[in-house]
Amino acid sequence: MMRGRRGRHHTDTGAGLLMLPMPHGYVKENWLWEANDQCPSVELSHDRQEVYFHTDPVLESCGTAGVRGDTGFLQGEHYWEIEFLEPPSGLSVMVGVGTSRVSLCARSFQYLNLLGLDGDSWGLSYKGNICHAGSSKQYTEPFYEEGTLIGVHLNMGQGTLTFYKDRQNLGLAFTGLHKVQLPLYPMVSSTSPGTELALRLRYCTLPTLEERCLSTLAHNLTQKDSADLLPLPAVVRWKLKTWKNWDLLRQER
Repeated sequence: MMRGRRGRHHTDTGAGLLMLPMPHGYVKENWLWEANDQCPSVELSHDRQEVYFHTDPVLESCGTAGVRGDTGFLQGEHYWEIEFLEPPSGLSVMVGVGTSRVSLCARSFQYLNLLGLDGDSWGLSYKGNICHAGSSKQYTEPFYEEGTLIGVHLNMGQGTLTFYKDRQNLGLAFTGLHKVQLPLYPMVSSTSPGTELALRLRYCTLPTLEERCLSTLAHNLTQKDSADLLPLPAVVRWKLKTWKNWDLLRQER
């Protein structure tokens, strides 16, 4: 059991019999919230697994604040879960990913969807909309319940981002994330006083060296038949032409 900031007990949700969305097995990750680069309106628990927003009893909320994980991802598949320790409220509470270029503090008294404000971040709001590059669209039903568990599945090989609610797949949210060519960090943000979020499961799979090489080659070819022109062994050219993600790559182009 874990004790929340306000003294309540919260169950630390384990993997158990959970079927994680990574098909080739997984290993546990141990990243935490970054303590050295955070907005003044954010507080972390001593173990850096819980984050509390806008805790000043006088000022309450004076804008939008965010926090990022201390580890960014360039390769592999990653899955993590965020538990809402309090019912979400206010203009915006978000879960998602972003590069190190994302500002964690909006200007004073600026209330907005921080994740997805520009091309460096992708986010899901508790109101059910997803945001990226200043655009927003409805993705799922809003969620208002304390204890809601939001899962995030980042697949850097395919460049996709998928969200889960209470371990139910909500469908593909974003594609093309691998084109950023910068590490992507887990992120959360809020405009609302009293927002409390906790890290739960953190797992990943890592691609093999062969998969990384094929992915790099494929992303630099205009079409898969171009593989025949490369000065590579025949078996490597065949593997490149039959690479599993060609269809997805063609759709993105």
